[in-house]
Amino acid sequence: MSAVYAVLLLVTMSAMPDPGPIDLSQATIVTRRGAVAEAEKTAVTVLVEEAENRTGIRLTAQTDWPNAGSGAVIVATSKLDEVAGGKDVPQEIRQGAASLKAEGFVLGVSKGAGRPIVWVVGADARGVLFGVGKLLRTMKMTTGGLTLDPKTRVVTSPAYPIRGHQLGYRDRANSWDAWDVPKFERYIRELAIFGANCVENIPFQDDSPGPLMTVPRAEMNVRMSEICQRYDQDYWLWVPAEFDLTDSVKRAKALEENEALYQACPRLDAVFVPGGDPGENHPELVIPFMKDLSVRLAKSHPKAKVWFSLQGFKGERIEYVYRYLDEEKPDWFGGIVCGPSSPSIASTRKRLDPRYPIRHYPDLTHNVRAQYPIPWWDPALANTLGRESINPRPMQFAEIHNALAPFTVGFLSYSDGVHDDVNKVVWNGLAWDPETPVREILIEYSRFFFSSEIAESAADGILALEKNWIGSLRDNGGVEATLAFWEELEARSPQLEKNWRWQMCLVRAVYDAYTRQRLIAESALEDEANLALAGAPERGAQEAMDRALTILQRTKTDPVAPRLRQRIDALCEALFRSIGLQTSESKYQASGAERGCILDFADHPLNSRWWLEDEFAAIRKLPSEPEKLARLDLLRTWEHPGPGSFYDDVGNIAKSPHVLKGDLTTLGLSISRPPIPEVLWWKEGVSRERPAWMDVMNWPLAMRYNSLDPSADYVIRTTGLGTCLLSIDGERVEPYLDNKGIGEFKEFHVPKRHLADGELNLTFERPVENVNWRYQSRLSELWLLKK
Repeated sequence: MSAVYAVLLLVTMSAMPDPGPIDLSQATIVTRRGAVAEAEKTAVTVLVEEAENRTGIRLTAQTDWPNAGSGAVIVATSKLDEVAGGKDVPQEIRQGAASLKAEGFVLGVSKGAGRPIVWVVGADARGVLFGVGKLLRTMKMTTGGLTLDPKTRVVTSPAYPIRGHQLGYRDRANSWDAWDVPKFERYIRELAIFGANCVENIPFQDDSPGPLMTVPRAEMNVRMSEICQRYDQDYWLWVPAEFDLTDSVKRAKALEENEALYQACPRLDAVFVPGGDPGENHPELVIPFMKDLSVRLAKSHPKAKVWFSLQGFKGERIEYVYRYLDEEKPDWFGGIVCGPSSPSIASTRKRLDPRYPIRHYPDLTHNVRAQYPIPWWDPALANTLGRESINPRPMQFAEIHNALAPFTVGFLSYSDGVHDDVNKVVWNGLAWDPETPVREILIEYSRFFFSSEIAESAADGILALEKNWIGSLRDNGGVEATLAFWEELEARSPQLEKNWRWQMCLVRAVYDAYTRQRLIAESALEDEANLALAGAPERGAQEAMDRALTILQRTKTDPVAPRLRQRIDALCEALFRSIGLQTSESKYQASGAERGCILDFADHPLNSRWWLEDEFAAIRKLPSEPEKLARLDLLRTWEHPGPGSFYDDVGNIAKSPHVLKGDLTTLGLSISRPPIPEVLWWKEGVSRERPAWMDVMNWPLAMRYNSLDPSADYVIRTTGLGTCLLSIDGERVEPYLDNKGIGEFKEFHVPKRHLADGELNLTFERPVENVNWRYQSRLSELWLLKK
């Protein structure tokens, strides 16, 4: 049993006969008298409003105990002895409340004076809010009905004190820039209902107003602070130093801007200054800047601290920070934040002075080119759904959270929109209690946001969406089953048509199935086009290319699954209207193609059509027919090199049978985790290069072949970029053809002695290169060619 999430065994109450669900439709909420913290008042407001939103029932709240026979009672308080009728509190409730830690709560049921009493008792004002959240997530709420299982017994306190999310109001976000203040308040409320206790805003970066903004950023920065004040949420600010800190004018201006905001905010608990990502300043410049910020911060918020990350730092810069902390031990310093491109959390905790905490800054928002990329994501999905699409990843993020949280005091996530809403709630739940089953979190999510009747089914549907992304899309027949499952739920739940969370689940189910059907169809078209090229020696190069192009153009003339395509359009439109989700640059004014623009990439080619079209154009210009035929033959056999030969698109899960991959269902957070491919981003996602050159490995764990012909001669051919340090069965081999450009060939002889057993094991050493990661050597394709 978890030490922080224990079931309260109320023995005397459990002995009562089961009367069935408790009817709370006529319940009265009883609160304590006297001065009450604002968050405790807010908790009661949340309970009344959220229950009414879902049931139409308006509960009343008062400080006096209601008359007998007036229905059930819900007690919501952080001080039992200040509630009228407090003398009747069951001993078990008192004992549970006495065991709570900060922010914890008791939720239990007793029977008094002939009526049920629901107890929501917080260790403090926040605890009452979180207890109300648990009650709302547990009750069955239907139109005209509000009930609770009488066996509900919970005593719980959070495992980690920091549980929050970055909600940066800026143009770059894919939805928040379209929000007004009420939308922000609703979302912050909902995160609090699921246990969040802090929010981080981005007040200054991207200072140009977005085209969808209805509230000036300066105003929203303060209004978010006011919301946090009402809900007792810690308010953080993310303030990078993107300018050169040696520029005294810019430095002074930044300090003035910060101080003005600090003074305008009624609540401010921390300022986070990332060392890099963004920013290029040495810590010898950043730390004095942070200290100056802390002086200005203390004027209006004396308890607030300044936090720092080592993002982008290496070697001497990292040691400079630790040396400063070890020697100076500044009391204004809050702790270290570990985020994307930071040193590992474990190594940071080992090196950092124990007095300073670590806050995790997990990237919940991105799928590729990210801190926690999807392992072996099929390129068909990576190139259409992209970096910032709707991405429920409950099981993967549960693994990440529980592996890294013990080194930290909690997390405040990196997020750029609502598309990762499920991930946020999963992290909330696990930061409260790491032993909570993920499916239980999703059931509560679905019960609260969808309906009690379909809560378990919707939770399973969300888990199925995550499974859509595991392994080869072409071979994943479960994708259509997931779509059918969600469409059946949709037919049962017409009242959810305008619910944005529901719309997100639906569009993902539709989009995945549409992409899979396109992938199968377009792969078949490319195979058919290659057959047309095989006739080039008889028909001539020109006619063969014309036939192949006609075949490839069927993607446009005879499109696949038009019903699904139309649904994608309709759901993207609905999401823009319901929550401001921007799935297109041109149609919905998204800030960039990587920012969740799934609509713009819904028809992105899933074969090599664009590359072949350009190759054909170049071949037509060759001076002789034999040269044209030779090039066409190379294109035709590119992925099909003939009997006894093998081809791997090394970073493509569906086309890399000889690459050792590891477990595809886990991120493998151990030090020895197998490498996973990266899907590159060229020309804003619309590069016409060969797709295999954009899904790459740096470098595979190994590649293995068996059942080879010991008497044959073999050659290894590769494409990629830069240097390839290849070893065969542990012996380094040098290329006799060593082109280094993208798409150019390298070739290596396979020594005969390695073929004696009919097996080959290929491994790769990572070249030592002091260049930006975009230009580092990598492997794209590999052939084992039998001569």
